[in-house]
Amino acid sequence: MLRTLFFYITFFPWTFLSAIIALLTSLISPEKTHQFVHFWGRICLFLAGLKIEVKGSENIPPDGPAIYVSNHQSNFDIPIIYSGLPIPFNWLAKKELFKIPLFGLGMKQNGNIPIDRSNRKTTIHSIIIAAQRIKEGTSVVIFPEGTRTPDGDLQEFKKGALLIAAKAQVPVVPIVIHGSYIIQPKDRWRIEPGTVVLEILPPLPTNDLKTRDIDQLTEKIHRLIAASLQGASAHA
Repeated sequence: MLRTLFFYITFFPWTFLSAIIALLTSLISPEKTHQFVHFWGRICLFLAGLKIEVKGSENIPPDGPAIYVSNHQSNFDIPIIYSGLPIPFNWLAKKELFKIPLFGLGMKQNGNIPIDRSNRKTTIHSIIIAAQRIKEGTSVVIFPEGTRTPDGDLQEFKKGALLIAAKAQVPVVPIVIHGSYIIQPKDRWRIEPGTVVLEILPPLPTNDLKTRDIDQLTEKIHRLIAASLQGASAHA
Protein backbone atom coordinates (compact mmCIF):
# COMPACT_ATOMS: atom_id res chain seq x y z
CA MET A 1 0.00 0.00 0.00
CA LEU A 2 2.78 2.44 0.91
CA ARG A 3 4.55 1.69 -2.36
CA THR A 4 1.36 2.45 -4.28
CA LEU A 5 0.90 5.77 -2.49
CA PHE A 6 4.55 6.64 -3.07
CA PHE A 7 4.19 5.87 -6.77
CA TYR A 8 1.17 8.08 -7.35
CA ILE A 9 2.61 10.96 -5.31
CA THR A 10 5.82 10.93 -7.36
CA PHE A 11 4.64 9.65 -10.76
CA PHE A 12 2.43 12.56 -11.82
CA PRO A 13 4.89 15.39 -11.06
CA TRP A 14 7.70 13.34 -12.64
CA THR A 15 5.67 12.65 -15.78
CA PHE A 16 4.53 16.27 -16.11
CA LEU A 17 8.12 17.48 -15.83
CA SER A 18 9.25 14.78 -18.26
CA ALA A 19 6.66 15.81 -20.84
CA ILE A 20 8.02 19.35 -20.78
CA ILE A 21 11.63 18.15 -21.06
CA ALA A 22 10.79 15.74 -23.90
CA LEU A 23 8.97 18.51 -25.74
CA LEU A 24 11.99 20.79 -25.43
CA THR A 25 14.54 18.14 -26.43
CA SER A 26 12.43 17.23 -29.48
CA LEU A 27 13.19 20.71 -30.81
CA ILE A 28 16.90 19.96 -30.57
CA SER A 29 17.50 16.24 -31.11
CA PRO A 30 15.07 13.32 -31.61
CA GLU A 31 17.86 10.99 -30.47
CA LYS A 32 18.18 12.86 -27.17
CA THR A 33 14.41 12.69 -26.77
CA HIS A 34 14.43 8.92 -27.12
CA GLN A 35 17.23 8.65 -24.59
CA PHE A 36 15.21 10.75 -22.18
CA VAL A 37 11.92 8.82 -22.56
CA HIS A 38 13.92 5.62 -22.04
CA PHE A 39 15.10 7.19 -18.78
CA TRP A 40 11.49 8.24 -17.98
CA GLY A 41 10.35 4.63 -18.35
CA ARG A 42 13.13 3.34 -16.11
CA ILE A 43 12.27 5.84 -13.39
CA CYS A 44 8.57 4.97 -13.60
CA LEU A 45 9.36 1.31 -13.00
CA PHE A 46 11.70 2.23 -10.14
CA LEU A 47 9.02 4.37 -8.48
CA ALA A 48 6.60 1.43 -8.66
CA GLY A 49 9.13 -1.03 -7.24
CA LEU A 50 9.41 -2.94 -10.51
CA LYS A 51 12.40 -4.65 -12.07
CA ILE A 52 12.60 -5.47 -15.77
CA GLU A 53 14.29 -8.34 -17.56
CA VAL A 54 14.75 -8.17 -21.34
CA LYS A 55 15.07 -11.31 -23.44
CA GLY A 56 15.78 -11.64 -27.16
CA SER A 57 17.48 -8.31 -27.88
CA GLU A 58 19.44 -10.12 -30.59
CA ASN A 59 16.16 -10.42 -32.56
CA ILE A 60 15.96 -6.67 -33.18
CA PRO A 61 16.57 -6.04 -36.92
CA PRO A 62 19.96 -4.29 -37.08
CA ASP A 63 19.69 -2.52 -40.40
CA GLY A 64 16.36 -0.76 -40.70
CA PRO A 65 12.94 0.03 -39.22
CA ALA A 66 10.43 -2.55 -38.07
CA ILE A 67 6.88 -2.83 -36.76
CA TYR A 68 6.84 -4.08 -33.16
CA VAL A 69 3.60 -5.82 -32.16
CA SER A 70 2.92 -6.23 -28.43
CA ASN A 71 0.31 -7.68 -26.13
CA HIS A 72 -1.29 -5.18 -23.72
CA GLN A 73 -1.68 -6.15 -20.07
CA SER A 74 -1.62 -2.97 -17.96
CA ASN A 75 -0.87 0.74 -17.70
CA PHE A 76 2.78 -0.16 -17.11
CA ASP A 77 3.24 -1.58 -20.62
CA ILE A 78 4.27 1.79 -22.05
CA PRO A 79 7.10 2.43 -19.54
CA ILE A 80 8.06 -1.25 -19.84
CA ILE A 81 8.51 -0.93 -23.61
CA TYR A 82 10.30 2.41 -23.27
CA SER A 83 12.63 0.82 -20.71
CA GLY A 84 13.28 -2.45 -22.49
CA LEU A 85 13.26 -1.77 -26.24
CA PRO A 86 16.76 -0.33 -26.83
CA ILE A 87 16.07 1.47 -30.12
CA PRO A 88 14.40 4.72 -31.18
CA PHE A 89 10.74 4.13 -32.03
CA ASN A 90 7.37 5.83 -32.21
CA TRP A 91 3.87 4.78 -31.28
CA LEU A 92 1.01 4.15 -33.66
CA ALA A 93 -1.83 5.56 -31.55
CA LYS A 94 -5.44 6.67 -31.87
CA LYS A 95 -5.78 10.32 -32.78
CA GLU A 96 -7.73 11.16 -29.60
CA LEU A 97 -4.52 10.88 -27.57
CA PHE A 98 -3.02 13.73 -29.60
CA LYS A 99 -5.74 16.06 -28.31
CA ILE A 100 -4.64 15.78 -24.65
CA PRO A 101 -3.06 19.11 -23.59
CA LEU A 102 0.75 19.05 -23.46
CA PHE A 103 0.84 15.24 -23.75
CA GLY A 104 -0.66 15.34 -27.24
CA LEU A 105 1.67 18.11 -28.33
CA GLY A 106 4.62 16.09 -27.08
CA MET A 107 3.44 13.01 -28.96
CA LYS A 108 3.09 14.95 -32.19
CA GLN A 109 6.39 16.80 -31.80
CA ASN A 110 8.25 13.55 -31.09
CA GLY A 111 7.02 11.90 -34.28
CA ASN A 112 4.33 9.55 -32.99
CA ILE A 113 1.78 8.62 -35.64
CA PRO A 114 -1.98 9.22 -35.20
CA ILE A 115 -4.52 6.78 -36.58
CA ASP A 116 -8.00 8.11 -37.36
CA ARG A 117 -10.48 5.27 -36.83
CA SER A 118 -13.63 7.35 -37.39
CA ASN A 119 -14.36 5.53 -40.67
CA ARG A 120 -12.70 3.18 -43.13
CA LYS A 121 -11.62 5.93 -45.52
CA THR A 122 -9.80 7.98 -42.87
CA THR A 123 -8.28 4.84 -41.36
CA ILE A 124 -6.79 3.78 -44.71
CA HIS A 125 -5.48 7.30 -45.27
CA SER A 126 -3.81 7.26 -41.84
CA ILE A 127 -2.24 3.87 -42.55
CA ILE A 128 -0.81 5.05 -45.89
CA ILE A 129 0.81 8.05 -44.18
CA ALA A 130 2.13 5.86 -41.36
CA ALA A 131 3.56 3.31 -43.81
CA GLN A 132 5.44 6.06 -45.63
CA ARG A 133 6.92 7.26 -42.35
CA ILE A 134 8.06 3.73 -41.55
CA LYS A 135 9.66 3.32 -44.98
CA GLU A 136 11.59 6.50 -44.29
CA GLY A 137 13.15 4.89 -41.21
CA THR A 138 10.73 5.13 -38.30
CA SER A 139 10.14 1.97 -36.27
CA VAL A 140 6.72 1.82 -34.59
CA VAL A 141 5.07 -0.06 -31.75
CA ILE A 142 1.40 -1.09 -31.85
CA PHE A 143 -1.02 -2.86 -29.49
CA PRO A 144 -3.29 -4.81 -31.88
CA GLU A 145 -5.63 -5.80 -29.02
CA GLY A 146 -6.66 -2.14 -28.96
CA THR A 147 -6.95 -1.96 -25.17
CA ARG A 148 -5.68 -3.65 -22.01
CA THR A 149 -6.81 -7.18 -21.28
CA PRO A 150 -9.61 -7.28 -18.67
CA ASP A 151 -8.71 -10.75 -17.36
CA GLY A 152 -5.04 -11.39 -18.13
CA ASP A 153 -5.76 -13.46 -21.25
CA LEU A 154 -4.56 -12.41 -24.69
CA GLN A 155 -7.46 -10.82 -26.56
CA GLU A 156 -8.21 -11.16 -30.24
CA PHE A 157 -6.27 -8.79 -32.45
CA LYS A 158 -8.33 -6.18 -34.25
CA LYS A 159 -8.87 -6.88 -37.91
CA GLY A 160 -6.70 -4.65 -40.01
CA ALA A 161 -4.35 -3.71 -37.17
CA LEU A 162 -1.46 -5.08 -39.23
CA LEU A 163 -2.58 -3.67 -42.57
CA ILE A 164 0.28 -1.23 -42.17
CA ALA A 165 2.70 -4.16 -42.59
CA ALA A 166 1.50 -4.76 -46.14
CA LYS A 167 1.98 -1.08 -46.96
CA ALA A 168 5.38 -0.62 -45.28
CA GLN A 169 7.03 -3.94 -46.27
CA VAL A 170 9.34 -3.96 -43.22
CA PRO A 171 9.88 -6.80 -40.72
CA VAL A 172 7.23 -7.38 -38.06
CA VAL A 173 8.66 -8.20 -34.62
CA PRO A 174 6.35 -9.73 -31.99
CA ILE A 175 7.17 -8.60 -28.45
CA VAL A 176 5.69 -10.19 -25.35
CA ILE A 177 5.15 -8.50 -22.00
CA HIS A 178 5.09 -10.96 -19.10
CA GLY A 179 3.88 -10.11 -15.63
CA SER A 180 2.45 -6.61 -15.92
CA TYR A 181 -1.15 -7.85 -15.46
CA ILE A 182 -0.21 -9.19 -12.03
CA ILE A 183 1.48 -5.89 -11.21
CA GLN A 184 -1.67 -3.89 -11.93
CA PRO A 185 -4.75 -5.38 -13.64
CA LYS A 186 -7.11 -3.14 -15.55
CA ASP A 187 -9.39 -1.03 -13.30
CA ARG A 188 -7.26 -1.62 -10.18
CA TRP A 189 -5.26 1.24 -8.69
CA ARG A 190 -3.09 -0.82 -6.30
CA ILE A 191 0.38 -1.83 -7.53
CA GLU A 192 2.13 -5.09 -6.64
CA PRO A 193 5.93 -4.67 -6.86
CA GLY A 194 7.73 -7.42 -8.75
CA THR A 195 9.59 -8.33 -11.91
CA VAL A 196 8.33 -7.96 -15.47
CA VAL A 197 9.83 -9.49 -18.60
CA LEU A 198 9.97 -8.00 -22.08
CA GLU A 199 10.57 -10.80 -24.60
CA ILE A 200 11.52 -9.92 -28.18
CA LEU A 201 10.68 -12.72 -30.61
CA PRO A 202 12.36 -13.30 -34.02
CA PRO A 203 11.22 -10.94 -36.78
CA LEU A 204 8.81 -12.03 -39.48
CA PRO A 205 9.62 -10.86 -43.04
CA THR A 206 6.93 -9.06 -45.01
CA ASN A 207 8.58 -9.01 -48.43
CA ASP A 208 5.84 -9.19 -51.07
CA LEU A 209 3.16 -9.30 -48.34
CA LYS A 210 -0.25 -8.58 -49.86
CA THR A 211 -3.34 -7.14 -48.25
CA ARG A 212 -5.05 -10.51 -48.63
CA ASP A 213 -2.32 -12.06 -46.45
CA ILE A 214 -2.91 -9.78 -43.44
CA ASP A 215 -5.39 -12.05 -41.64
CA GLN A 216 -2.95 -14.96 -41.87
CA LEU A 217 -0.08 -12.81 -40.55
CA THR A 218 -2.26 -11.49 -37.73
CA GLU A 219 -3.22 -15.01 -36.67
CA LYS A 220 0.42 -16.15 -36.78
CA ILE A 221 1.60 -13.31 -34.55
CA HIS A 222 -1.29 -13.95 -32.16
CA ARG A 223 -0.28 -17.62 -31.92
CA LEU A 224 3.37 -16.74 -31.28
CA ILE A 225 2.55 -14.29 -28.48
CA ALA A 226 -0.05 -16.64 -26.96
CA ALA A 227 2.44 -19.54 -26.99
CA SER A 228 5.06 -17.41 -25.26
CA LEU A 229 2.59 -16.34 -22.58
CA GLN A 230 1.41 -19.91 -22.04
CA GLY A 231 4.99 -21.19 -21.87
CA ALA A 232 5.87 -18.64 -19.23
CA SER A 233 2.77 -19.58 -17.22
CA ALA A 234 3.65 -23.26 -17.40
CA HIS A 235 7.10 -22.56 -15.94
CA ALA A 236 5.94 -20.04 -13.33
